[in-house]
Amino acid sequence: MAETENTVSSLADLKDLTAAAPVAAAAPAEAGEVVAPVRTGPAAVIRPREVDAQGRSYATGRRKDAVARVWLKPGSGKVTVNGRDQEVYFARPTLRLVINQPFEVAGREGQYDIVCTVKGGGLSGQAGAVKHGIAQALSKFEPELRSAVKAAGFLTRDPRVVERKKYGKAKARKSFQFSKR
Repeated sequence: MAETENTVSSLADLKDLTAAAPVAAAAPAEAGEVVAPVRTGPAAVIRPREVDAQGRSYATGRRKDAVARVWLKPGSGKVTVNGRDQEVYFARPTLRLVINQPFEVAGREGQYDIVCTVKGGGLSGQAGAVKHGIAQALSKFEPELRSAVKAAGFLTRDPRVVERKKYGKAKARKSFQFSKR
């Protein structure tokens, strides 16, 4: 590796040096040399694909008190929740719509099979947890879809949970009825 002696006394000199210097990434790295990755912008960061031995991608989704463990693999679009079909487990069509939102945003409807287990919370929270898990598993299986899913807001965990009950109160903030006498 050839070293050149360059002195920099101001920022203008630094600008001249960087404009005249060849791009370091174009030269092949020597043995034992550590080369930093070249980044051209925020879209240049490509994450590695995370797939297990069976060809599945795993993620955990959370919403309110519900926690969903989601496994995603290529298939016909079948969604199984706690051993039951999604039409049986989530009987309301709005909940099934919530679950399929990540696929619609990514343009991958009917291309992946989902197997998930959900615990805690109610049906609405469980549907939100499954949606969060599907979005994360999809971004792990196909890292190039991450930007589309993230822009839709499906990778962000909704932090709102039920406020705890306080002592001396009927509920979290509701007081008992006041009696004047």
